[in-house]
Amino acid sequence: MTWNKHSGELQAVSYKPQAANTAFLRILACCLWLATCSFLSGCGIYSFSGTNIDPNVKTISISTFANNANNGPSFLGPRFTEDFKDYFQRNTSLKLVPRDGDLQFEGQIIAYDFAPAAIQQTNGQDQAGANQLTIQVRVKFTNTKDPKQDFEQTLQTTRPFPATRDITSINNDPTAVRELFRNIITDAFNKSVANW
Repeated sequence: MTWNKHSGELQAVSYKPQAANTAFLRILACCLWLATCSFLSGCGIYSFSGTNIDPNVKTISISTFANNANNGPSFLGPRFTEDFKDYFQRNTSLKLVPRDGDLQFEGQIIAYDFAPAAIQQTNGQDQAGANQLTIQVRVKFTNTKDPKQDFEQTLQTTRPFPATRDITSINNDPTAVRELFRNIITDAFNKSVANW
């Protein structure tokens, strides 16, 4: 409603969008579209598994990890290597190749130690209250696309077991050793492709 000075009456005026309002809405829509596109393209090298892999990296090679642990059972090297490969295949889109991948892993299992973790006295004698298994793996990582990411490091994990479990029962329990492997593999994964 507007007041007409000449007639002294109140008159209804229809509202027509002005060109300035239309232009503003178009600019706003364009900005929102560009912001959305920028956000989505910025997510291109990330995945839900937390990886941050350069788009130029397409392949990965994982050499067999030798079992050089004095006390380790013979299956350690092959089992660790297969678990390592499986983890990377499940959590990245990299193609596994036999050798010369864009990302390369090699290494060796250097310690597999089962020892008392807590000593307690029973009938005046010291006994293990709990045992602990420690696994150490020397891992060498090479990123052929970005050598600044290369590392060579010993990764270690431990797990306590009740005193009633001996090393033979643990070696025969596939989930016990694999849980320890998973900790080391996750560390290697985070240091190499998640950059944590």
